[in-house]
Amino acid sequence: MKQKINLYVDDLRDCPNEFQIARTVEQAKYYLENFNIQILSLDHDLGVDEEGCLLPTGYDLVKYICGNGLRAEKIYLHTDNSVGRENMYQTLLGAQRRGFIDNNIEIYNYSITQNKYSVK
Repeated sequence: MKQKINLYVDDLRDCPNEFQIARTVEQAKYYLENFNIQILSLDHDLGVDEEGCLLPTGYDLVKYICGNGLRAEKIYLHTDNSVGRENMYQTLLGAQRRGFIDNNIEIYNYSITQNKYSVK
């Protein structure tokens, strides 16, 4: 039986208590495939590489979730990117309607936690 966790996907923000952090899409895929995710909280923009190219985004992760029938009990979108938020939200709802992901996944287009950044 898979261990239950809450997963917070964000490259910059502090990880809230009671969550496991994934700073990249690849890390998030690992957790989604190997753990039972209770709450998934997603950012859209996940940084750039050494050449300044955008790294895979939360939207890329949403497409992976939908394409592979992965799940979390509840999905929250904590991104400040309003276009990215809407794309992720509508893609998740569309995948539910089409049967690509379970229809009992609760999907929210807002944050469940307060967005915090460590002072550096």
